[in-house]
Amino acid sequence: MPAMAPDQVRIYELKRIDLEGAIVIDGFPSVGLVSSIVANYLVDTLGMEQIGIVESPAFPTVSLVRNGQPQHPVRVYAGHPGQDRAKDRIVAFVSEFHPAPAIIHPLATAILDWVQEQRCGMLVSPEGLVVEKSAESHRGGRGSKLADVKVYGVASTRKARDLYIEPNVLPFNEGVITGIAGVLLNEGRRRGFDVLTLLAEAQSDYPDARAAAKIIETINRILLRTPLDPVPLYHEAERIEQQLRSIQRHAAEKAPSEASSPASNPMFR
Repeated sequence: MPAMAPDQVRIYELKRIDLEGAIVIDGFPSVGLVSSIVANYLVDTLGMEQIGIVESPAFPTVSLVRNGQPQHPVRVYAGHPGQDRAKDRIVAFVSEFHPAPAIIHPLATAILDWVQEQRCGMLVSPEGLVVEKSAESHRGGRGSKLADVKVYGVASTRKARDLYIEPNVLPFNEGVITGIAGVLLNEGRRRGFDVLTLLAEAQSDYPDARAAAKIIETINRILLRTPLDPVPLYHEAERIEQQLRSIQRHAAEKAPSEASSPASNPMFR
């Protein structure tokens, strides 16, 4: 097999399954690591199985070891909430690093190519939206404080805006969405494919599991026919935040030069 170009991306399927109509989750790190927490929570809660990997010479040269097994930096999982497999199918792209700027466009394009080839129904990018709140006020309490977290949305097509955004969340009318999510939105518009970006108010200086739980709640409410319970993520938010901060800190201490590189941000899970 010929060597891959530095900006080339390939998706290798480890297991072929029917993904027609599936909801695909973009799980690359975002503000507050919201997208990554959402994707990992879905994988763990639904018992999703790994069905593929994503490869590129631009990815960091690491192996993430979990339960004694090496894992690629970008993995693809699939599963079903509940027992009725005729209902919702969910696919998640999961990663522990921020892609380097040069690989973002080819990576997003490869993902959308694959999603369309699999005849998936739509692609959802959970994101954090930076808010000017103190960390203490954002963390305090799980009742009214959580209710205060707003969720905004934007969609690539008029149909998706009418069906999912405008009746359910605050429209994101002005602003900038960067990275993988931004390219996916633009490509979705160009291709006429439904891409949704859901943005929950989040803190940018620590992993914000509460914002991620708000996104899970929103996905459950507007997209899924099979109920998905976000309550455990609310209850585990503090533990998840502490765990991710600890892993980031240790990774930065062991490899400070790599930790400062956009292509090889510290592993956090």
